[in-house]
Parts: sequence; structure tokens; C-alpha cells
Amino acid sequence: MKSLIDKYNIPGPRYTSYPTVPYWDDESFSLNRWKKTVQTTSHPDEPISLYIHLPFCESLCTFCACNKRITKRHSVEMPYIKALLKELDLYTDLYGYKLTLKEIHLGGGTPTFFSVENLDYLLKEILRKTYLTEDASFSFEGHPNNTTKAHLELLKSYNFDRVSFGIQDYNPIVQKAINRIQTLENVEYVTKTAREIGYKSVGHDLIYGLPFQTLNHVLYTIEKTIELKPDRIAFYSYAHTPWIRGNGQRGFDTKDLPQPETKRLQYELGKKMLEENGYVEIGMDHFALPTDELYKALEAKSIHRNFMGYTIKNTKHLIGLGVSSISDAWFGFAQNEKRLEDYYLRLERLKLPVFRGHILTREDLEIRQHILNLMTKFETDMSNTILSKKVLRQIFEHLDEFVNDDLLDIDGNKVKIKPTAKAFVRNICMAFDLRLYRKQPQTQLFSMTI
Repeated sequence: MKSLIDKYNIPGPRYTSYPTVPYWDDESFSLNRWKKTVQTTSHPDEPISLYIHLPFCESLCTFCACNKRITKRHSVEMPYIKALLKELDLYTDLYGYKLTLKEIHLGGGTPTFFSVENLDYLLKEILRKTYLTEDASFSFEGHPNNTTKAHLELLKSYNFDRVSFGIQDYNPIVQKAINRIQTLENVEYVTKTAREIGYKSVGHDLIYGLPFQTLNHVLYTIEKTIELKPDRIAFYSYAHTPWIRGNGQRGFDTKDLPQPETKRLQYELGKKMLEENGYVEIGMDHFALPTDELYKALEAKSIHRNFMGYTIKNTKHLIGLGVSSISDAWFGFAQNEKRLEDYYLRLERLKLPVFRGHILTREDLEIRQHILNLMTKFETDMSNTILSKKVLRQIFEHLDEFVNDDLLDIDGNKVKIKPTAKAFVRNICMAFDLRLYRKQPQTQLFSMTI
């Protein structure tokens, strides 16, 4: 396994979309094309997912690559909420009917930066403007330091039943380097309080490969996490992408990151420790207890993946509200303005705040489905393809190496990832990524795969 991890630990996409964002055809994209795609692929009887980006944070966590705005001024909350609601109105007008929601996720930034009163107003207005399916699922991301019992109670009253807390690492030296200082006591409090209030699923996000982080730091963090027994654990590799973050990394340098051998052991032994304590590998970076809905969806082969990550709800349309959010109409993607000022300006002009996107070709649509199948079911079937013989030959030539390394089985047109090879799913998906190997990047665009 060591030699395979060394071999396949290369830059690669995370495949929350296909094509991946750097390969979107921005030149042929337009707001009118996006609006037409939404209208021609939607139907009143088909529910949608709703992602709401709440970008504000009181301090900068230097490991984070999310779009955020650092401020301690909570006066920013209500103007942003009103902009979100205006954007929702514009989408409702575009669809031409009152939307039905199957899923809501609050992400960030720090959603719990917002006051309980303002979150109450936001959700009340969203639900006033939409319908819900009977099995609608709501979730949010919480910061252990500022998620209060009142936050948890308020969100539970709106039927939020899943929360994930960003933990990262419990070592104070590592926490100082990434500017994310939080105590085990705070994490224990929010975890237990969420359970007492009635949340069905509590998740913890952990990261390996952080600056100054040793193998023992990772194992200690996992040990303490297991004691709290979250229903889901995300075990991420730190994505060192200074070309994205610019000057955001303070308190450490590249030389302070674990050496490749150490990082490999952090992953291997951390994964082993999780599995020995009852957690099942769901997909890339994600583990869950067999009692969790995500595991049950995996077993039923109904699990889905979109810009919100792995989910039990499969919808063709996802609307992303807020600065930098990405919307998905299956046949096309659209991303909102990344600068808050530009986002506000577009909405003031009563225009959707979209600044780039991609409309999928027939080839894109097929490849997208194969990559989604591999990401969620670890298998796909290449029968009934519209791809040319030349393209198919190229894909299978790329897959041969994985077969030779005993990571993959191919039976006719059926491709199946072996249970022991889930860690290499990004690499295997890259074999299907026609846009990636037709135009190799001249500079590094993606984080390392392992």
C-alpha cells in the first residue's frame, strides 16, 4: 500500500462537478444560456436542493480554502440575509413557480456567526417562499466555539437534524499555527447538546497533514473523537494550495508541513483506527457508523454527491444562494460573484449574481454520470455509451494501470473499484476526465489526492 500511495499521491480534482471548475467553458457561457438551461430542465413536480453560503467569520483559519469575509461586525448579517432572499426571489421568477425543497444546507464561512434571531428570520422567509417535501433534510456547519444551545434549538425547530463541527486537531501547537483554537470541552459540549436536543446525525471534521502535526497528534485527535462517537467523520487531507490562498497562510511555512512519509502514516493509521472502532468508509474522506443514514444510503446505492458533498438526497437541481455559491441544473453550472461587493451590485440591478459557468455537452453528461457513479457506488457501466471507440479505448488504457495495481476490476464494460482501493477514487476518476488529459494544466490547479 505504501508504494501505491506514493505512486498515486498526485494533484487531482475532488470531482464535486464534471467538468471541474478550471475546465469550464466560460467563453461560450452566458447568463441567458444559464437561465434557458434552468427553465428547460426543470419541472414543478421535481424538488430541488438549496445551499446557502454564509461567508462571515470572526477570525481567519489558515487551513481553509472556502470563500469567507473576516469581520467582527455583526451589522453585516441583515444586509446579507436580505440579499439572499432577493436572490431566491429572482430564481423563483426564473423557474416560474414556487419551488419545492428537498434539502437545505447552511455552509460557510461560519453559519453560527449569525445571531439566532437573524437565522430565524432567514429561515422563516425561505420557508414562506417555498414548499417542502415530506422527507426534506436540513443540515448546517457549526463552529464549536460559537454554536450555542440557542442556535441548536432554533435550527432543530426548523427540522434541521444534522450538524457537522469543524474540529481539525486538538493539539495546541497545531491549533495556533492554523489559527483555530478550540478546546475539547467546547467540542464535547456542542456534541452532547446537539444529541440531547434530538439531532439524528452529528459529524466531526478532522484534517491530517497540517503544519507541525505529528502522527501522534492525529492519533490522539482520533482517539478523543471516538470517545465522543460522532455519527460521521470527515478525515480530510490538508490541501496546501498557496496559489489559491495567497497571503492567507500565517503562522507556518511549507517546511513546517509533515514530510510525505509522515503524512502517509497519518492517513493509513488514522483510517485503520476509525475502521477498528466501527466506522465504515463511505467515500472519499468520509466515514460513518452503520446506524447513520449516509451508510444506509450507501448500502441502498442511493447515495448522491454534489457541491455540498455526500448526501442522502438525490436532486437534479441545486440552487446555491450567496457569494461564490455554485448552482447546478445537471445540464449546466453557474457560479456567483466571489467578491461580496460585486454580489450585492448585481442584485441591486435585479440580476442573478452569476459571473461564470458551463453548459454541458453530451460527452460531458456521460462522463459526469460515470464519475458520479464511481464517487458514490464505486462502480460504473460503460455499456450504451455515446462515446466514440477512440475515446473508450483511451479511457480503458488509462484504467489498465489500476487493474495491474489490483485496485480495479473490469468485466466487459463494467468498472468496479475494489473495497480496499476507495482511497484512490479520485485517481480512478481522473482516467475518465477527458478534459483533463486533453489539456494538461501548465501549473498546479488541484490539491494532492491523498
